[in-house]
Order: sequence, then structure tokens, then C-alpha cells
Amino acid sequence: MKFIFEDEAFKFETLRAAGFAGDAGADIGEVIVTTSRIPEGDEDAWTAAWKATADRIAKTGEVSLKAGDPVSAREAFFRASSYYRSAEFYRRKDPLNDPQVLELSRLSADYLVKAGDLLDGPFREVAIPYEGREIPGYLFLVDDSGQPRPTVIYTNGFDSTREEGYFVIGAAALRRGYNFLAYDGPGQGWMIREKNVPYRPDWENVLGPVVDYAETVPEIDNDRIVHFGYSLGGYLVARYAAYDHRSAAIVCNDGMTTFYASYPPIPADTLQLIEEKRDEEAMSLLEEMIKNDTNARWGLQNGVWVNGVANFAEYVRSTADYTLTDNDIHKIQTPVLLLEGEDDKVFAGQATKVASELSAPHEHVVMRSADGAGAHCHEGAMFLLHQTIFNWLAKTLN
Repeated sequence: MKFIFEDEAFKFETLRAAGFAGDAGADIGEVIVTTSRIPEGDEDAWTAAWKATADRIAKTGEVSLKAGDPVSAREAFFRASSYYRSAEFYRRKDPLNDPQVLELSRLSADYLVKAGDLLDGPFREVAIPYEGREIPGYLFLVDDSGQPRPTVIYTNGFDSTREEGYFVIGAAALRRGYNFLAYDGPGQGWMIREKNVPYRPDWENVLGPVVDYAETVPEIDNDRIVHFGYSLGGYLVARYAAYDHRSAAIVCNDGMTTFYASYPPIPADTLQLIEEKRDEEAMSLLEEMIKNDTNARWGLQNGVWVNGVANFAEYVRSTADYTLTDNDIHKIQTPVLLLEGEDDKVFAGQATKVASELSAPHEHVVMRSADGAGAHCHEGAMFLLHQTIFNWLAKTLN
């Protein structure tokens, strides 16, 4: 199905951006006028158009704040944050030396904080102790009553940020009486951009310290901590739950067993060369693969960066480490919601495999294309996604 673009990557990222309209992360007219300025597959034009829109909306927010209208300012700041994230998305040719990566990601963070400070409930930036350093996070509380409440902890995927987490599930959680905690772990958001700390597969050693921190917050009910994993985060929270059983529930959006050679999908003949470490031959095929395929180009370039490796072949090999074994799945004791998109080609069939091995209480839900929810992570169907998740949580935490 075409959505503004023919290019599959641009189409998906536009759907992703537009889908946040329900929680002040976009306005549809702004999305349409922004994308109208972007030629098919032109990544530089993508950055320029989204940045121009973000700059304009940020200024309208400042005008509203000076005029004494904090609600309009907050709404504009949230949209600006989301648009700056979109603007930064395709800066992957040389992210370590591209000044726009830091500029745009910092603007996305700055405007999320400005918006958060204008919310009715308490909001604060937090620093979570982690192996002699700190993990950055955002903590949103339902109110200032001091009452311990159930809390959703958001774990990023391969390409998301803690700022995006507010639009993915944070605002929906707050409306339903849940606190919300988002963080950037290794390979994600601030940690890779500002500190160049790459991903690691043993996520229990990342999310464990986050839970340690959460248990020190008086407003968080330690018996009702919920983990939400977005995209690759579905693996990360499941891996955590196999080795740490303190939480009340996990939501895998989506359920997956392995990230190996899945993003982008690697053709079998190329993968064989990579597995045999015939990298010179493999690299020529991978370089050819990225010439006219935006998804493949972005996925391989991003993977080299966030996994901290030297080239595309090394990245593909490194993804094998992000695999849930049957033994891992058998260790999970926490109730699990496994989501799956009917048209999701990235992790097709993997949620079914997890469900077949789980002994913990679980539910496997396939979100349908007929309902507009069949895409990867159900982008564009956020209200239905939230209904599915929070209906299940209401039953599970009761």
C-alpha cells in the first residue's frame, strides 16, 4: 500500500511519524506538507524538509509560551521533538563525524524536555547508575500525590530514542494511571550519539540497573513494573526477563527470537560468504545491495555504528549474538504479551516460535492489516496498539 512515497523505507518512516499525531507527536497537515518537499529516496532532502518543519514548529511553541499559552507551547514542543528525530534518522553515512547527528538529536531532546516541563504531572530527567557511568532517562509521574503506581519502562529498539518513547507508549500510559520511565541504553539514543557506547546483547545487565533505580522511586509500585520493548526491544526485554524475574509483565512489540541477518534481510548466498568470513567477496555484494535500496543502506550503515563494528560483514555476524535460545525462553517466568504485525517481514513467524516455547503465562496477538495495524510495530495504528496492550495489562496486573 502506498503512503505518500513509493520507496518502502520512506513510506514506513512517514507512517511512523504521522502515527504519533494522537499524542501530539505530529499534525497530519504538517506531515503532508513536509513530505511533499522530499523526492523519492533523497535522504538529504528528507533531513532538510523535516528540520525546516521542526524549526518552524519550535518557533511557534516559543511564541505561544511568551503569549502565556503553555498548552499550545507544550504541543508544539512535542511535535518539534518528534520532527527533529525524523530529520536525524537518515544521517547514517558517517554518523560519528556528521555534525547534524548531534545537532538534531540534541534538539529532539531539548524540545522533549521543554514539553515535559509543561505537563500537568511531574516530569524530570534522571541519571541511572550503570557500570561506573550513567544511563540517561526521563521519568514521567501521573501526579504529585506520592502514591505508588504501576509503571511502564520503555526499552528502545534498533533505531529509536527515549524521546520517541513518549509518543510510542508514554502518553498512553500516563492517561491510564501508569508512570512512565524511558531510558537510552548502550547503542541507543544519547548513549551512542554522545558517548559512542555500542549495543550489547546481554540486556539483563542494562535493564537490571534501570529496575534497581526504579525500585528507589517512592512513586513506583515495585510489584507492578511493566517492560515495553519496541522492535529490537522485544528481544531485549525478553532477554532481561529470562535472567531477572522482578517485574510484573513484559510486552514484546514485537515478539522475536533473533535479530540475525534480519535487518536488512541478507540473501542466502551473501550470508554464506559472511559466515565463511569471505568478507572481500561479501562486501562487494553488500555494497551493491545498498546502492538502490534505502532500507538496506540505512540498516547496514546504522548497524555498523550502533554495534560498534568496522564494516557491514562484521555487523551481520554480530547480529547473531541477539538471539533468544529455547533455554532463555524457558527461563522466563514473567507474564508476556507477544505482538506481531500481519505484514511484518522483519520478524515474521518469530513471535509464534517464542509462544511455542514459553511456559510463563502469555498471549500472542497478531495485529491485522485489515485494521491498519499489520505493519512492523503497528505504526499508524497506535490507538489500537494501546488498547491491546492496556487491556491485557488490566487483566494481568489485576
